[in-house]
Amino acid sequence: MTAPNSNRTSYDTAQQRSDKIWSQIETDPSGLRMLTGDRPTGALHIGHYFGSLRNRVRLQDAGVETWLIVADYQVITDREVIGDIKGSVRELLTDYLAAGIDPERSTIFSHSAVPALNQLMLPFLSLVTQPELERNPTVKTELAAAGKSAMGGLLLTYPVHQAADILFCHGNLVPVGRDQLPHIEQTRVIARRFNERYAGGEEYFPEPDALLSEAPTILGLDGEHKMSKSRGNTVMLRMDADETLKKIKKAKTDADRQITYDPEGRPEVANLLTIASQATGRAPEDIAEEIGDRGAGTLKIFTAEALNEHLAPLRARRAELEQDPGYLFQVLRAGNEKANAEAEATLAKVREFMGMVY
Repeated sequence: MTAPNSNRTSYDTAQQRSDKIWSQIETDPSGLRMLTGDRPTGALHIGHYFGSLRNRVRLQDAGVETWLIVADYQVITDREVIGDIKGSVRELLTDYLAAGIDPERSTIFSHSAVPALNQLMLPFLSLVTQPELERNPTVKTELAAAGKSAMGGLLLTYPVHQAADILFCHGNLVPVGRDQLPHIEQTRVIARRFNERYAGGEEYFPEPDALLSEAPTILGLDGEHKMSKSRGNTVMLRMDADETLKKIKKAKTDADRQITYDPEGRPEVANLLTIASQATGRAPEDIAEEIGDRGAGTLKIFTAEALNEHLAPLRARRAELEQDPGYLFQVLRAGNEKANAEAEATLAKVREFMGMVY
């Protein structure tokens, strides 16, 4: 069992590296290759947008080489029914491009279309032990969230699959929240062990760094859980202004008419203030002071109007993209072609290191 102070030290180290990377991005982002993405389980919501998607666009625009994975194989990691996977991929692509991801500057590809990426899991699995995988806290969290007691093989090896996602293209930068740090550390370990065991000490695979998100966590409208489509506590990016207002009006608050920003004592009210803050760029405390004793009703209207104004350009672009699904899948096919070339070159080199070229 890992000691609490060990976790604290690991987080502090990751934060220090992250701070240095942010400085590098501001001065010279060349040499940085970011890998990130999502499982295609449906359209994205404002938690995705404010928590990660908006930041990816910022990094892309800053000149960081950007690779986005549509992790379709990971849909079956903890699910027995995948539903309309093609429809979910289409929704994800629509949200990516509407938010500002530019196919001319970013590579968007899917797990299932890049066989060589997935084949890297075999040598990578030789570099980890079962206890190491079972100790991964994110795997445990995913298992609990799925409501299962027995862990499937794909869920157990999820961190190894993620390592393959990152390392196949020699990604060295992964934007994550604090809860995802164990996955990045596992990827660093796999890269280090591969270099030592198979590459004769050559640093063939980089040990990627976590770029820690500065965005606050957006809770669901119930104020208790993260936004989740399955819980029905979300504001989807694809909603129109009226739907957004109706959703926000139903958000859970409390009986105190005086609006204050108190994330610990008043999480539901604080969450609405956080959403309004992200949409306007103003401090949540300032918004709370402006609303004062006018109550939760005023706060909800303020938040909905701020959110609708902020998302209006994205939603207009989204409406245009929805009219041309052929273009969306054309973007994905182009990204898949580039990802396949990269993955095949990496796998060929891995085989060479392992003495498997016959």
